[in-house]
Amino acid sequence: MASLTSRTRRTIAAGCGLALVVGGAAGFLGRHELNEAWLKYQWRDRHYNAAVMEKALMIAGGNPTEAQNESKEAVTIAEQFAQARTAPGVVAPGAYGNAFTQIQGLTHSAGTWKEVTGVPYNADDPRYRDYYSNSSGGAGHVTGRITGLAADNANHVYAAGADGGVWRSSQGGGAWTSIADTLPSLSGGDLQLAGDGSLWFATGESNTGATSFVGAGVYRLGSPTSAAFAPTDRVGGKELESTTIGRIRFGGGSTVFAATNRGIWYHAAGSKAGAWTFGFAPNPSWMPEIKDDAGNVLVPAGSNWGGNTASGPTDAAYKNIVNDIAVDPKNPKHVVAAIGWRSGDAYNGFYETNDFTTGPSGWHKLSVTLGSITNTSDVGYTTFAFSKTGDRLYALVQQPSKISGSSSLAGIFVSKTGSPKGPWNKIADAAQLHNSGSALDRKGYGVGVQAWYNQFLTVDPANRDHVWAGLEEVFETKDAGSHWSAVSPYWNFYFPCWNIADSKNTCPLAGHPDQHSVAVGTRNGTPVVFFGNDGGVYRRPVNGQVNANGNATDLESTSTDGTLDALQYYSVSVGTETAGSGVVVSGGLQDNGTSNLRKVAPNGTNGDTEMGSGFGGDGGDSAADPRQGCNQLQEYVYLAVKVTNNCATNPGALSEATATSWSLDPGDPNPRFIAPVGLDGADPDTAIFGGQFVYTVPKVWAARDASAVKKVFDLGAGHSATAVSMQDGTAYVSWCGPCNNTGFTRGIATNAGGTWHQLTLASTFPNRFVQGLTIDPANTQHAYAAINGFSRRFTEGPGAGVGHLYETTDGGATWTDTSGNLPDVPASTVKQLANGGVVLGTDLATFYRAKGATTWQVLGTGLPLTVVMDLESAPDGNLYAATHGRGIWSIPAPQ
Repeated sequence: MASLTSRTRRTIAAGCGLALVVGGAAGFLGRHELNEAWLKYQWRDRHYNAAVMEKALMIAGGNPTEAQNESKEAVTIAEQFAQARTAPGVVAPGAYGNAFTQIQGLTHSAGTWKEVTGVPYNADDPRYRDYYSNSSGGAGHVTGRITGLAADNANHVYAAGADGGVWRSSQGGGAWTSIADTLPSLSGGDLQLAGDGSLWFATGESNTGATSFVGAGVYRLGSPTSAAFAPTDRVGGKELESTTIGRIRFGGGSTVFAATNRGIWYHAAGSKAGAWTFGFAPNPSWMPEIKDDAGNVLVPAGSNWGGNTASGPTDAAYKNIVNDIAVDPKNPKHVVAAIGWRSGDAYNGFYETNDFTTGPSGWHKLSVTLGSITNTSDVGYTTFAFSKTGDRLYALVQQPSKISGSSSLAGIFVSKTGSPKGPWNKIADAAQLHNSGSALDRKGYGVGVQAWYNQFLTVDPANRDHVWAGLEEVFETKDAGSHWSAVSPYWNFYFPCWNIADSKNTCPLAGHPDQHSVAVGTRNGTPVVFFGNDGGVYRRPVNGQVNANGNATDLESTSTDGTLDALQYYSVSVGTETAGSGVVVSGGLQDNGTSNLRKVAPNGTNGDTEMGSGFGGDGGDSAADPRQGCNQLQEYVYLAVKVTNNCATNPGALSEATATSWSLDPGDPNPRFIAPVGLDGADPDTAIFGGQFVYTVPKVWAARDASAVKKVFDLGAGHSATAVSMQDGTAYVSWCGPCNNTGFTRGIATNAGGTWHQLTLASTFPNRFVQGLTIDPANTQHAYAAINGFSRRFTEGPGAGVGHLYETTDGGATWTDTSGNLPDVPASTVKQLANGGVVLGTDLATFYRAKGATTWQVLGTGLPLTVVMDLESAPDGNLYAATHGRGIWSIPAPQ
């Protein structure tokens, strides 16, 4: 799918006094932007006026039936995150495993990393209720996206983060311990307990639904209540490397199935030995060659793969995605699969086999009717759930033809015979679920608008009619769909119980939106259900209570102690706290706004007992004044930059006039979803942004609107900045455009030498994403560029080249590969330190090369092997790393 890189923004004023920030290209209004508009109106009048809101939406250029920007944003960031690691092609199997092996051969420099954000993160912190905050919405204490959950009947619950590995709690949630930090991939696809008590962790998050790049296979832990995963726990060999795995399922206690983006695979459940067996893929001509560790070909390269067609590798990423597998409890050889791309394809639909051991020939596609859907190409992302005895089969179905509408949910269906052939009866649709206590606005943002992205479905083991369904919200039925309750709504803002003042807010905890995983277990003898979403893990009793609106009154967050640090940062910024009481550490997060942690001492201790969120929605890139850490630039997305002088502290701004943050959004026509923002290293009063245009902001901390933003250079139509760096007024800005795999182009612009110009990059400079830039403080002609993606050995695409760090000493006229002994792993950020050394942040580790040295070391010890998105040198003498799945960490800067 094409990424949505064109976004025009404007601020409008409606007669009711609403101010809306709107994506003009498609006319979509984001959920957090809708929240801002609605809150401003509610604070004024206390009651939501649908007619006024609809008028405001229409003035904004949007169709109120298409206010689904949150869904579009989720598509975009998934694609752009993948593009940076795959362009100009796709990644061949074995890439991350190879990098992991290379890292094991490197020495470590001195120093130990310390976790900075291992404290509670309160999304409803009453200190931060500024104009752009979601605080008081009811999410409570949050962490990052949880893609897998498993629980037993003895207080143990396990959680897999989107890029943070696996955690264990022995008290039914809370006091979490990480148990997978040494694995070569911490990207969570699924997590399941087998009948023998072993815990299975499938790596490679499937929520991108696109190109595979982060998986290292499946791991089995025999004693999960006490042990931790090790690389030797991998099941099989490298055959599932570089895949995404959406579900793992067990059949009859003897076989485990993996639903991957490269078809269905299976393995004996009682052993790690032996390769996975390829079961089925609907489009074998689009499969890559896959070998086992001995070099035996398990799957031959299809006729549409690799060099056989011009677009083969790129298109192949979508051709064999398996959404879910269900094993019939009555017959373990009867296996059902939901296969299909979210935007529709001829192969989409339900498949089954009555004897999976016969291989691909045993599988066949079913002809089913799901409500009005009779064409299986219109059956998209689907999740199955059998009742314990197999007499009921439920299905939550996304509909590709509706993916651009206000909801792409086809419905929730049940086959009361347990047969995948049906007949299928619809037991819920978007309208019915909305009327069950949903917080979503039916006129603009329908239930299931992100059904392609967030789904779970499970049946109470003790009651075949008791079902939980996860979309943006969590829904529950106790009578097989006759009645539903939105037990965990999107937020509380639309409900009469809500008030910005906590003393007047009578709403129960709403939980965080965007659901991905579910598990039923026992806590202190009581059956409980756990929900995993973009804000962490929530729990409630299996037989819980709801209020008159159908919302749970007994929902709890399990992140109240801060031990489950799965936070997915895009950036980190550090500056001195007022009165010199430490530093302020802030950063932008996936779907969790911007966090503030204040009074952090140089030794890592925190004077602030918990973090709060000064800005809502997705957080993006950021920058902080090193002299005053509450002077901050924080991006929402698409270069919607806000400036604040007090960390956006505000107990309850009732209007824009009393806000403590202001928008500097320049209205760029083509920014990246996470667009680069920075400060001049020699003059922290000057900022630099990048979209299609390069912008500078003199006296940025006094700026109050976009009139302070100066457009200084046009990178070119269709080009989008990927990184910025500035020192003493000299800047380097990298860009891509097109940024997707097909036709990918990149470049670097600079004003080194006095005037802005595009650099001519030699053919030896990799045709991959330039994701990070840094300038030598002592010589602005000297700079480094960090290169994302894998080198040519693993990246199938034109001009991929080799290396991950390039250096110029002549203002960009020439560049030299200084990668040396660096492992071949995507790099996202680079910093030259005050001592002349260089630090590089990558998808698996942070590396250090001392001044004058020619070889690299792993920087320090103790940092989990996860994606490092940003590195910042701080005034306290520490180096801070923002990881995309394990929070923020710090280490004393090498001397």
